[in-house]
Amino acid sequence: MVTLAEVARHAGVSASTVSYVLSGKRSISTTTRLRVEESIHELGYHPNAGARALASSRSNIIALMVPLRTDMYVPVMMEIAIAVATTARTHGYDVLLLTGEEGPDAVRRVTGSGLADAMILMDVELDDERLPLLRGTDLPSVLIGLPADTSGLTCVDLDFKATGALCVEHLATLGHRDIAVIGEAPAVYERHTGFAERTLDGLRLRARDLGIRMLHRPCGGGYDAMAVTLARILDERPATSGFVVQNEQAVEPLLALLRRQGRAVPEDVSVVAVCPDQVAVQASVRLTSVSIPAQEMGRHAVERLVAKLDHRGADEVVLITPELTVRESTGPASFAAS
Repeated sequence: MVTLAEVARHAGVSASTVSYVLSGKRSISTTTRLRVEESIHELGYHPNAGARALASSRSNIIALMVPLRTDMYVPVMMEIAIAVATTARTHGYDVLLLTGEEGPDAVRRVTGSGLADAMILMDVELDDERLPLLRGTDLPSVLIGLPADTSGLTCVDLDFKATGALCVEHLATLGHRDIAVIGEAPAVYERHTGFAERTLDGLRLRARDLGIRMLHRPCGGGYDAMAVTLARILDERPATSGFVVQNEQAVEPLLALLRRQGRAVPEDVSVVAVCPDQVAVQASVRLTSVSIPAQEMGRHAVERLVAKLDHRGADEVVLITPELTVRESTGPASFAAS
């Protein structure tokens, strides 16, 4: 293993100069710094993580809290997590992944132990019990999600309220007057999870503005749960001609059940989904959808966290503008349905 002293000899400088280049604690001339960096690269030197942490009072680790719940679509959560990890690495940070449902206890563990220099929290609820602890600590943090009160916080998220409005507008433009929203599993709403609640707010407000009749029903994953939910919707609102789906696990069961009932998509009914592009394009009918920008969310979160660590960032809310892509699952409302 290459040592710091060997790098110093190779670069023709003192060991302390190499240390200053690595830590940035003192100003070093550009020529000397470049010579040291070239030697580090040529020799393949990697600073000892423990020694570096002691010298800099930093661990160079970001803690990512991503509770993996059975009622959430894990592939999206993991895509965001991977984006966080790869972006963090470009800034010289590793990621400590916390996947349990520990809530405030996990925040206390990280802030009290020095395990990480900063935290990113996912699966944010409107009244998230982790937030008072974050506001009471000096540990920099960023939320991927939006609570009800964002004061004193930095948050990154898709604008889910605008997403809901966009879905309603698209169906209304096509002449659909009765819309059903197939939502996440009931537990997601019981926790008042931010993204689900905000999408629903956007849907309801825009439907009211446009004079659209809208029905919302949560739905568990799987064919049987979708069959019960669809039967309930059509019993209550037989004229339903447009569906908005915010539940990746319900997409294919819904399309299969509509086929089984002889309802053609999009000739008889239209379907819009809020989901990753991969889910939309691989469905049995390519879905008109608002994409979940997982990589963009992860990247923005890390960039704002690094800015805070470097004392360059202020608290802010970053909302990514939703984009609706029209595919084969939406069309004009039929005469029978309207």
